Amino acid sequence: MFALVESGSITKFLNGNKGITLNDLQYPRAIYTLWTEAERNAIGIYSIVYDDTNKKDEQWYINTNQSYAFANGKVKATYGSATAKAHADANFTAEDEENGLGTEGELAARGLKYNLIQTVKAQAAGELSKTDWYITRKTEKSTAIPSAITTHRNLVRSRQAAMETSITNASDTPALETLYTYTTDSDGVHSRPLAEIPNL
Repeated sequence: MFALVESGSITKFLNGNKGITLNDLQYPRAIYTLWTEAERNAIGIYSIVYDDTNKKDEQWYINTNQSYAFANGKVKATYGSATAKAHADANFTAEDEENGLGTEGELAARGLKYNLIQTVKAQAAGELSKTDWYITRKTEKSTAIPSAITTHRNLVRSRQAAMETSITNASDTPALETLYTYTTDSDGVHSRPLAEIPNL
């Protein structure tokens, strides 16, 4: 992306897919690919420099729209401060009720914790479903369930419970993000604090 700067202010954004007329002179779209940055700057066209310093993971945060500014011979696109998504459920307040938005104390919006726990439950259910046929066979045919299967199913349930507890106990959104952040140890093992539902 490019920006047209006139009298020190950004007046237009350009995607570089067609030519442009400036001061009665027609320039072909080739200026965006064949001209140097300095040559484009000479006629007021600048490549946009994107600064993602303030941009955060959208799973956990709400980013602002980018703002554009021309300074020191460059056009920069920057983000403002991101806002953490609500980690806990929110209920309607007395003010909400007065404004007709809902009944005080009733659920207004689900937070990250609820949604993350639902995902863990679904992952555990999916893993257990792989071996549910052993349970059915045991019920219908009295065929013993292999001990390895029983051990695995118990591990899935205990891991699910531990993961849900970790999510529930997270004090805020950054703490939730930390639970899901993978790191690699000195042995090359890639893991996260929350751990994973074990696979058979």
